[in-house]
Amino acid sequence: MNGSLMIGHVAGVPLRLHWSAPLLVLVLSIGLGGSALPAWAPGHSASAYRLWAIAGALLLTASLIAHEGGHALVARRSRIAVKDVTVFALGGVTRMASPTTARSQGLVAAAGPAISLVLGGLCLGGSFLARDVLHWPLPGGVLAWGGWTNIVLAAFNLLPAAPLDGGRVLQALIWRVRGDRERAARASGRCGQVAGTVMAAGGLFRFLHGTGAGLWLGLIGLFVMAVASAEIRRAQLLESLRGLRVAEAMRPVVTGQEWQSVDRFLAETARHAGDQPVIPVTDLDGRPTGYVTVPVLRAVPDARRPATRVRDVAVPLERCVLARPDEMLTDLLERAAMSRAGPVLVVDHHHVVGVVTGADLAGAGGRHSDPRGRPPPDARAGHGR
Repeated sequence: MNGSLMIGHVAGVPLRLHWSAPLLVLVLSIGLGGSALPAWAPGHSASAYRLWAIAGALLLTASLIAHEGGHALVARRSRIAVKDVTVFALGGVTRMASPTTARSQGLVAAAGPAISLVLGGLCLGGSFLARDVLHWPLPGGVLAWGGWTNIVLAAFNLLPAAPLDGGRVLQALIWRVRGDRERAARASGRCGQVAGTVMAAGGLFRFLHGTGAGLWLGLIGLFVMAVASAEIRRAQLLESLRGLRVAEAMRPVVTGQEWQSVDRFLAETARHAGDQPVIPVTDLDGRPTGYVTVPVLRAVPDARRPATRVRDVAVPLERCVLARPDEMLTDLLERAAMSRAGPVLVVDHHHVVGVVTGADLAGAGGRHSDPRGRPPPDARAGHGR
């Protein structure tokens, strides 16, 4: 997620904090210190309420991290690659590769709510100890709030609508029964669209009637709608590409030499590249070292172009996704989803033979589909549970 800063690791996975995460702490602190704590533990100063409200907000933020850490831990135990965990204003998200079986998907999805339920029980138990045994009303109130919030968080996430955890569980069940992962993803995604629409409408209604929390619910609903729609599109794309190889989607490209000056590269190589989105560059042996784009080359001041080498402004190969011509397109999409890298360069025997863009994938999928836009029967047969 753009705008995130890595702050550590959870379950051995990089933990990132989005710039919007402090907003989550602020909103939670205001709600807890302004109403919940004074009602549960009256008679304290405003500064005490504010202090313990911040502690409660941080407690819930830590609970969100633990929730996502549960997903990451079970995914790693299931041999699923996990990219990172990010906490942002609307909660948390764990980026990982797609599970290869319905069982692993269901286990990974259920791990987060299970962690939240356990934390909720622990917090409620701690609340009883703090308030009724030790007579510490403010810490007890914070723990009670944290306990019930974790339980609500678990219940909310178990709604059968992608991208919520319950939607992933639903997808795993449909996948197990029907044997088709993409069809299951479309079904759970449609449930997510419906649930997101209901949440957005309900949040707007509550906000217009003076309930500030309705704005938060509405934003969550819009987020659920957007992600669910994106997952449906991705499932449709994967289904349309099933059985196709990279060579059937790639476009041939003109390559250039990294040691050329920018002005010579623009005058010679770029002129022959036409509308290529990127131009791969190579070393003396013809091996790829990265890529450049014409706008980046033209951004070099005229006076500096003769002395500036293309390699000085090129994007290194480490930021590219590399593919083989005989690789399955669906496998390429899975790898690309786990990378922040740029374009896909198709390499055969250490030489670039083409590139693949989003438009190329859409075109290949359309050519592979029947007139009604659905993959032919033989393309749908090669699935596994």
